[in-house]
Amino acid sequence: MLIPHSHPAPAMAVSDSERAFYVQLGQRIAALRRERSLTQVQLAGAMGVAQQTLAHYEAGRLRLLAGALPNLADRLCVSVEELIGTSAKQTTISKRGPASTLEKQIEQISHLPRAKQKFVMDMLNTVIQQA
Repeated sequence: MLIPHSHPAPAMAVSDSERAFYVQLGQRIAALRRERSLTQVQLAGAMGVAQQTLAHYEAGRLRLLAGALPNLADRLCVSVEELIGTSAKQTTISKRGPASTLEKQIEQISHLPRAKQKFVMDMLNTVIQQA
């Protein structure tokens, strides 16, 4: 029995903004991987892809499938929003003027690794409970 030859789907054109998004995503993946002291081989293995595939993701040469984002974010201990660069800034309407010291500190804490965020939250909870 002959299997009909299938042709690959034609490549879709990628806009400049899409190309920039994937390059920036790759840079974030590489930076987060390094922050966690992971090699490309280790992260690729955890994702179930070849090291070369991860290298292409990090360089922005390959599009990462949306379905892979939750697993990758979990492996890097960040939210999907943080991974793709759309962290919720502040969804509530804020007052005008410069950010308070507390708001600045909260913003800084949001960029820490999850383990350190949990440590800070535990400390805050202890202080709040004692008040």
